[in-house]
Amino acid sequence: MTTRSIYSPDERGDSVDEQAESEASTGHACPDCGGSLVTDDSRGETVCESCGLVVDEDEIDHGPEWRAFDSQERDNKRRVGAPTTEMKHDKGLSTNIGWQNKDAYGNSLSTRQREKMQRLRTWDERFRTRDHAERNLKQALGEIDRMGSALGVPESARETASVIYRRALDEGMLPGRSIEGMATAALYAAVRQANLPQTLDDMAVVSRVDEMEFTRAYRYLNRELSLQVGPPDPATYLSKFVSELDADDALERQARALIEAGKEANVHSGKSPVGLAAAAIYAAGLLLGEEMTQETVSEATDISTVTIRERYRELLEAEAELDDSAVDAASGPESGASA
Repeated sequence: MTTRSIYSPDERGDSVDEQAESEASTGHACPDCGGSLVTDDSRGETVCESCGLVVDEDEIDHGPEWRAFDSQERDNKRRVGAPTTEMKHDKGLSTNIGWQNKDAYGNSLSTRQREKMQRLRTWDERFRTRDHAERNLKQALGEIDRMGSALGVPESARETASVIYRRALDEGMLPGRSIEGMATAALYAAVRQANLPQTLDDMAVVSRVDEMEFTRAYRYLNRELSLQVGPPDPATYLSKFVSELDADDALERQARALIEAGKEANVHSGKSPVGLAAAAIYAAGLLLGEEMTQETVSEATDISTVTIRERYRELLEAEAELDDSAVDAASGPESGASA
């Protein structure tokens, strides 16, 4: 069975020409004859298979200048290291001597060689920091990495904290303040900028200084460096607290709705965002009929029962006022029409 085209020969020619023009405009067809293009990597040229037109020449080769014929040779010739990072005092550009006491063939070193390598490691560690400023920076960035890893802070936020600490070091803000306190303050500032759920109490658990010291350092950093840190959103802490309580998603949605109602009623102004999040979870449990006491929420969120008791009532009142206003707005036009 044969099929016939619904186009005439002239129409078919027009459609072929239009297709060739569209392919040429996208760079996949020859602009002269509409043929397919191939790239010659050895000459750095792009030519047409049909007519031989050189469409592009002197192309840049982004690959390495060496050749390899197997994976082992490729690994031996590859010399690209890790990317630079702000979390290292030297931005990760230096190298260090590994801790394994083995040679290049995997054989264990002798006792004399192990002692020699240990001395080399000691001197290498000393030479990696040229002065006290670099030793200060190395210790502080190590503290930021340690605390961030313990809190589960993503690497991007730890990079931001390292940049904040470097700015403080360049501005001469460190004399008279402890390295650990300023490192904790820089990490907390990065956490606040990224809207992460870590609280001051969480920072106090992993920090080597007391809460008063690093909060004072945080206010000093925020003021002197003019950091763009806004007030924390209570909804940021809901997922963390709900996970601690092993509650379901319905409770989190209801608590989020309560916080939004509290924002519209300006209940959150001047209140602790962590306390509002804990109160919203308890209030959501009451609305959904969950068996959840104030003591349970207090233990999971580290917020006192007095704060929870005061804030959850304000949130419920705000939601009730919002519902009443919505009912009044819905019934307003109907009452006017009936009158």
